Amino acid sequence: MPVALSLALLMPIGCSKSFLEVPPQAQQPSEQFFVDQEDALQATYAMYANLRTFGNVAFGAFAIESMGSDDAEKGSSPGDASFFNTYDNFSHTASEGQTQGFWAAQYSNVNLANQILDNVGGIAMDEGLKNRILAEAKFIRAYSYFRLVRAFGGVPLLLTVPLNAEEYLVPRSTAAEVWATIEKDLTEAATVLPANVSNAELGRATRGAALALHAKASMYQSKWSQVSALTDQVISLGYDLFPSFEGLFRIPNENNRESIFEIQATYVPGNCDVSNSQYSQTQGVRGSRGGGWGFNVPTAELASAFEADDPRRDATIIFRGETTPQGDLIPATGDNPRYNQKSYVPFSQYVECNEGSEQNIRVIRFADVLLMKAEAANELGNTTAALEALNRVRRRARGSNPSVLPDVTTTNKDALRLAIWNERHYELAMEGDRFFDVIRQGRAPQIFGPKGFKAGKNEVFPIPQTEIDISGGILTQNPGY
Repeated sequence: MPVALSLALLMPIGCSKSFLEVPPQAQQPSEQFFVDQEDALQATYAMYANLRTFGNVAFGAFAIESMGSDDAEKGSSPGDASFFNTYDNFSHTASEGQTQGFWAAQYSNVNLANQILDNVGGIAMDEGLKNRILAEAKFIRAYSYFRLVRAFGGVPLLLTVPLNAEEYLVPRSTAAEVWATIEKDLTEAATVLPANVSNAELGRATRGAALALHAKASMYQSKWSQVSALTDQVISLGYDLFPSFEGLFRIPNENNRESIFEIQATYVPGNCDVSNSQYSQTQGVRGSRGGGWGFNVPTAELASAFEADDPRRDATIIFRGETTPQGDLIPATGDNPRYNQKSYVPFSQYVECNEGSEQNIRVIRFADVLLMKAEAANELGNTTAALEALNRVRRRARGSNPSVLPDVTTTNKDALRLAIWNERHYELAMEGDRFFDVIRQGRAPQIFGPKGFKAGKNEVFPIPQTEIDISGGILTQNPGY
């Protein structure tokens, strides 16, 4: 059975509303469950399946990782889910539910990883497989803490499954402590994880995934020598850019040679509970056959940001009235003039339950690694390496048209830095990085100020008030909230 199907079938039943009250996953207590190798595998599949829950890939993710940027806005009809507007104009509060949903989703991932790390080591099973499963759990835990620390700064570090409710009541660690934990988990995972996986194991973490995420964590801390070394290791593993920028996001090309880590999504006929990824459905073309929800749509600012004739513009944005490369005519009238093409599923591939349940979520791509390499090389004064990595991305984007996207040739460090930042904008638009990229670049007041961004406050989101209340004040709030 392909792993994508296994992950779907082993989806945990529900998820906790609070990381302070995480119940045992499924119905079997862990002390009765973690007995043999099959139990270890089922727990691993459940951990991966949890990554595609609603708070991980839909509304919570849109609110935290997309809506505050200049690339995205609410979408849908004006009165639908108006709470998204508070993230767009930076008026959100600690009580808004999508912040809580995102927080809970990440700690649900952490809890599942910790269950594996606490229990699988004691199972009598194949030692190689055991070590690999433990490494995968460290990768998933690091990925979730990466998302948390970008969004909130310092957060509580839960590295084992608490034995009682009181053990959940831990204060926030500093952001530096969270970053150090992420790096430790990824370093340990990379030494164990395989460089490649079989077709039956697609979606499971690899050495390249751990190294690439470690590079990204290092980039957020401006550890440029480390970013350079880690990206070099990823590059040596044989990844490459997929020839078609538009095509790399389509279902037939999932898990292609550019993909370093994807969240797997599967349609299981007759089982809507398992076919549960709403990543594409919530962003689908509103008013089209099948009825996407039309949220998290590209802005006019994004549409005008691309260089002249950059093919990525039309591969990133579906415009009202156009016909897609797959032959779908988009209604010329409707609530929204633009939709996210990277999440698009052709109408002919719509299925029961929800329209886009088969669409994987691309988490880390090789293009991102090349741009991290370019940025690190420039900061370290290696202009040649920076230009080589940057222009490799641009050449794929322009395809066979030599008249667009000419190679960047500047050797001025400041000008090249800006060119790399712009390239990240064009290449990774609508993939959840733009907001945090601008924050780490120190440009948020300039770029997001017109939207309502306040320096000294909106670099991070508020800790959910529900969590502070449950903790009895042990959790403290971020400044300004």
